[in-house]
Amino acid sequence: MISTNEFKTGMTIEIDGNLWNIVDFLHVKPGKGSAFVKTKLKNVETGAVLEKTFRAGEKFPRAILDRREMQYLYMSGDNEYSFMDNESYEQITLTKEQIGDGIKYLKENMNLNVLKHGDKVIGVDLPNVVELEVVDTPPGEKGNTAQGGTKPATLETGAIVQVPFFVNNGDKLRVDTRTNTYLERA
Repeated sequence: MISTNEFKTGMTIEIDGNLWNIVDFLHVKPGKGSAFVKTKLKNVETGAVLEKTFRAGEKFPRAILDRREMQYLYMSGDNEYSFMDNESYEQITLTKEQIGDGIKYLKENMNLNVLKHGDKVIGVDLPNVVELEVVDTPPGEKGNTAQGGTKPATLETGAIVQVPFFVNNGDKLRVDTRTNTYLERA
């Protein structure tokens, strides 16, 4: 059990049988009355965000999440993606919904973390930065670089990122998977 006084951003707790991730919290001690904790919680399974206030000292069970490093193997069919556990070599199949937005950065043989609660997969943590090759981008025109503009570039996984004019087809880029932004050429 974990007390509301011990809340930290990123911690996962269990409320009414659902898993909630603490996005933000604020411990308030008013001049009159008892202290309370205002929180912003995100449902791990549905992604719904909820603002809730708890009494200071209230206790909740802390969710134990198993974080396993796995390797992405291949996509089979429309909606199924195969992963292999790097320790036990056990293979699992995840759907597009279980992976989420990170699907546009999946590259074969990429290592990532799969989060499990019990036997249920609740999410996938991609690396913060990935290196991908530019497949299609319009050529940069001479004279367009004065203001440091950007153009769209399609990467090998199908993701589209805004890049500077000097980036060409075949360039390898480093992309931040959290913000979907170009960082630098690799």
